[in-house]
Amino acid sequence: MHIIDRRLDPGGKSLANRQRFIRRARGLLRQAVRDAASSRAIREVGDGGAVSIPAGDVHEPSFHAGSGAGTRDHVLPGNKTYSAGDRIQRPPGGQGGGGSDGSPDGEGEDSFAFVLSREEFLDLFLEDLELPNMAKRQIMGEDKERRVPAGFRTTGSPAALSVSRTLRRSLSRRIALKRPSPAELDALRRELEILERSGNDVAAAEALRERIGRLEKRLLVVPFIDPVDLRFRRLDSVPEPVARAAMFCLMDVSGSMDEHMKDLAKRFFSLLYLFLTKRYKRVEIVFIRHTHEAKEVDEETFFKSRESGGTVVSSALKEMARIAAQRFPADQWNIYAAQASDGDNMSSDNALSIELLRDTILPMSQYYAYLEVGRGTSDGIGWVRQETGLWRAYERLIAPNLPMSMRKVGDRRDIYPVFRELFEKKATTKGKS
Repeated sequence: MHIIDRRLDPGGKSLANRQRFIRRARGLLRQAVRDAASSRAIREVGDGGAVSIPAGDVHEPSFHAGSGAGTRDHVLPGNKTYSAGDRIQRPPGGQGGGGSDGSPDGEGEDSFAFVLSREEFLDLFLEDLELPNMAKRQIMGEDKERRVPAGFRTTGSPAALSVSRTLRRSLSRRIALKRPSPAELDALRRELEILERSGNDVAAAEALRERIGRLEKRLLVVPFIDPVDLRFRRLDSVPEPVARAAMFCLMDVSGSMDEHMKDLAKRFFSLLYLFLTKRYKRVEIVFIRHTHEAKEVDEETFFKSRESGGTVVSSALKEMARIAAQRFPADQWNIYAAQASDGDNMSSDNALSIELLRDTILPMSQYYAYLEVGRGTSDGIGWVRQETGLWRAYERLIAPNLPMSMRKVGDRRDIYPVFRELFEKKATTKGKS
């Protein structure tokens, strides 16, 4: 028998193969995505596009006949230059005539380019990240519901039919209406057959025949399953506690922050914004810029405004505490904060900043991340970290029981690794690096 499938190929038939390839090469694609993001402009960080991975790592195994066994006949196209037995001179440089040129690093393998959609790019880019210590604090009852069993009902869809409860009611009804069982009827029929064969008691056989007739009629009248027996599982929707979070983004835009430092800070907050909007539905993001004074701004102003001035870090912390008290009660919201600064602060303000963090900000926060950007000098080998006054002040706060982490970054390629360290999945509160 031969079966021929003449159905037309469905649209999007390569989707399964695409997803299979992404699963198989996920590790390589993840690293390629991170490398690609580090070299992009701020607005292009979350866009999809082509990423390149080594071609040798995506080759699939295949079976082929061995070249050293068997007899083979080849038919090759003719030419006007060579005849059988001619010697062919080696090309200059010792290279063969086929294949591709080697790569500059000596690998000899071309790169394999793969185009990712925006969703695929972000899934790989933000994999294994989460807001630490997220707690469900309040029952909202709007779009987060849970289906719970709520008994049974007499109508519903076939998928909700409770077989056990239906059969239990069917059995009760059949017993109450005295519906004969098949075993009982079979026993009576065998008894009637014996009486008919003997022929001794005609009256008893006739009475038994009438009884069997009544039982067969009752068997037809009383069905095994009746609509009144049907019971369907009932599910009710109940509001479920949901996790609401407020993320405060505090960025220093004072005169000591040069363009390089501001670029690092904006890249960090761009990653944070992508992460929050991609992974969480109920997250409010509050943007606060500060010089010697702080104010809440919108997203456009936060990333584009060019104002500058002196540096008073405590002004941003006071603004955050004020907004949190007015709009985000700690018993209903998960409070998070991320601060980016060059660490240049008035020495007289460091004590007040520590007091605000210790007594007001950290007690109501689930997590507080401090990123210090671009402070250091080059020793000819790499970036040398230098401790600023603000770093030393914050360092005194670090303790195992405080939800605070501190990191330094001096180059744009280090932004994503540091971001992952601060918001890695199932991360515990960490100290300084």
